[in-house]
Amino acid sequence: MTHMHTTQEKLLKLASDKNLGQLTLRGIGKLVGESYPQKIKHHLLQLQKKGLLRIDKGRSLIEKITEGAIKNTNLISIPILGTANCGPANTFAEENLEGYLRVSARLLKKKKGIFAVKVDGPSMNKALINGKSIEDGDYAVIDGEAKDPKDKEVVLSIIDGMANIKRYRWDSKNKQIILMSDSTKEFPPIYIHEDDNFMINGKVVQVIKKPLA
Repeated sequence: MTHMHTTQEKLLKLASDKNLGQLTLRGIGKLVGESYPQKIKHHLLQLQKKGLLRIDKGRSLIEKITEGAIKNTNLISIPILGTANCGPANTFAEENLEGYLRVSARLLKKKKGIFAVKVDGPSMNKALINGKSIEDGDYAVIDGEAKDPKDKEVVLSIIDGMANIKRYRWDSKNKQIILMSDSTKEFPPIYIHEDDNFMINGKVVQVIKKPLA
């Protein structure tokens, strides 16, 4: 996963304390140790693109967007905590905040205790969550409070520090957890012993589909 640029981290911290819209680009630059105004503009726009800042030139407003409802709108900001594989578990689960999805509250089944991960791979493309498939490039909305899944639920799991999305099966006869793919392609199951380095980070409750090409 990519980590946020140092200047962007400084800008976000600064935006938590004051309205940057009242300052010039050069003035903001002095506060974060950057002498080139165009670089400040670039980083502000990148933060806006990630959904971390709201820039309203008409009201001279630049403010940090935080998790939860956005003032005076019906939008919810859902934190994006990296990427999860729908295939081999080879993406580290760093929980690195990469931005926010801004989603209408009317589109969300659950509004509290949720976060999003970007889907990487095709191994769950036949699984349906509220009628929507889980395909490469989509965002899976995770209920982080649901860490005790029922049999056949689709979950976000962490195996040896790697994040993946699979269908949870409990094999009571053999006392093992089986993480199954649900795909148009062949992916072998993952077999987990209860003492393995393994945890459930929540279940998939919704899918935000990627834009049509």
